[in-house]
Amino acid sequence: MARFNPLHGNPLKSRADVRRALDDSFAPLLPYFSQGGARVTLSGAAAHFDRAAADLEGFARPLWGIAPLALSGDRFDHWPLLARGIANGTDPSHPEYWGDVRQKDQRLVELAAIGFALRLAPQHLWEPLSDTQKDNVRRYLLTARERGYADNNWKFFRVMVDMALDHLGIEFDRSLTETFQKELDDFYISDGWYRDGNYRRIDHYIAFAMHFYGLIYAKLSKPDDAYAERYRQRARLFAGDFASWFDEDGGTLAFGRSMTYRFACGGFWAGLAFADEEALPWGEIKGLYLQHLRWWAKKPIADRDGVLSIGYAYPQLTMSESYNSAGSPYWAFKAFLPLALPESHPFWQAEERLPEPSASPKPLVHPGMVMMRTKGNVTALSSGQENLSMRGGPEKYAKFAYSSRYGFGVEVDERGFKTNGFDNMLAFSEDGLHYRVRETNEKVLLAGASLRATWKPFADVAVETTLVAAGDWHIRLHRITSARSLWVTEGGFAINRNDGDRDAMSEEAGRATTDCGTDISAIIDLGSSIDRHGVALKALPNTNLINAKTTVPQLRGQIAAGESVLICAVFAGVSGPEGEKAMASVPAIPDLEALDRLFAREGVPVSSMAARGEPQ
Repeated sequence: MARFNPLHGNPLKSRADVRRALDDSFAPLLPYFSQGGARVTLSGAAAHFDRAAADLEGFARPLWGIAPLALSGDRFDHWPLLARGIANGTDPSHPEYWGDVRQKDQRLVELAAIGFALRLAPQHLWEPLSDTQKDNVRRYLLTARERGYADNNWKFFRVMVDMALDHLGIEFDRSLTETFQKELDDFYISDGWYRDGNYRRIDHYIAFAMHFYGLIYAKLSKPDDAYAERYRQRARLFAGDFASWFDEDGGTLAFGRSMTYRFACGGFWAGLAFADEEALPWGEIKGLYLQHLRWWAKKPIADRDGVLSIGYAYPQLTMSESYNSAGSPYWAFKAFLPLALPESHPFWQAEERLPEPSASPKPLVHPGMVMMRTKGNVTALSSGQENLSMRGGPEKYAKFAYSSRYGFGVEVDERGFKTNGFDNMLAFSEDGLHYRVRETNEKVLLAGASLRATWKPFADVAVETTLVAAGDWHIRLHRITSARSLWVTEGGFAINRNDGDRDAMSEEAGRATTDCGTDISAIIDLGSSIDRHGVALKALPNTNLINAKTTVPQLRGQIAAGESVLICAVFAGVSGPEGEKAMASVPAIPDLEALDRLFAREGVPVSSMAARGEPQ
């Protein structure tokens, strides 16, 4: 229930409101602190790492939001608890010792927050410690920073620790910092965009990790630091593109992994404020930031005790990653970074407003997206990304479209060809039970507001998919060459399903629609080479990120061996006049030869594809 949400009922209009949100979000954790203060145990569910690291996660992640209070001078009553926790967690002789740090250890992730907190709040977290305790902390951080880090945004974690060591006057090998900063630069593409490592992944980690840490570094580094200005310039370039990922209601594009970090997705706007970087007018940064927090305040994202759950818009383990422990959602505290600023700062004084929405689709060549904006929603047509190593990778990275309002589904039945939603996917099956969908791409081009990708669900099946923005709709064109007959199912957007079969659902030859009273979703065949029939599927519960129960309009059919062409138009939007207008304006089949000429003439490779693909 939304009332359990610590943000529920908070107007989130002012600095005082955001400070209240921090306090209300931290308070539910207090009963779960261990006696020595070093561990926060929230659940019996496990992540892939050990329990001590999971308990450290629960302790450390709130520091991203608490430590900034030291800069603004705000009162916080629990500094002694946190200082005691750091002292005991780094003491090998204490029962609550966090454990030795190994190669690519989860502790390296959480020590970034510890380093950040020691840098911002030494008067609360360092100076009260005894000489012995300080020596334990020093040894723990120095040992940890020499371990191997994952080859992605993790490299910033050493930088965060080193900022603390430098500020506290502790000697360390600075060449290791410089090495990682150079390697982080290798992940930079251009126009403000990074990859998260040398992989085909350009997701929210670019904003709430790469830019977030870069902006912290820029704020806290020496005035003549070359990297500081570099990070600022990249953030300025990125801001306008990233704003297109947010709708006017504050929702952000649900895409990629780690969506359980929730309002950490607003961390980029928080980082701009912290770094005094007016990449957009202050009023727009403030509007994007606060509207995003208000979006979350309406969602049932906490358990009955107010502790944030694993999930997205409601508690949901299906969408989680193996590295999600019960403390993982507290990366959301990154959004509280502007509490470092006084009330008098231009960010807090600015009058809230949102950027002027674009009337036309916005192509983003680096992540391989075409951004479309409708009432209360942003949609990304998407091709060029992948995640082959994590659960739900195809659903999180390889669908044809993603949405801020409708989220995406993560399938739970590998034998569910007839029961899975396959929202914004094309599924193939040879036995009507098992299935394949797009997982990766062989080639992706962007031309204007259209994307074209080639991919293979099976070794003997080749697909060329073209996605075309068409007003409130988008068009999908699949050219398929198959060595055998296969069943095919294509899904539209998943929308909320009411109890009691109150939704208006329509299933006809070549089309399926569903209307839940607030939203409409439709998929309509535009003249495929095979007959397809419409199905309004009641998807399995707790598979969609935003709605626990959904309906997905689908088109189903069977292709023969040889060549087939599937063409459809897809729409999801609010009910009422806007929805009626859209449903009366179904786009016509595009000129296929003209599309081919467009890609031959203007097609440019999507940047994400330049990275090495993951082994299959």
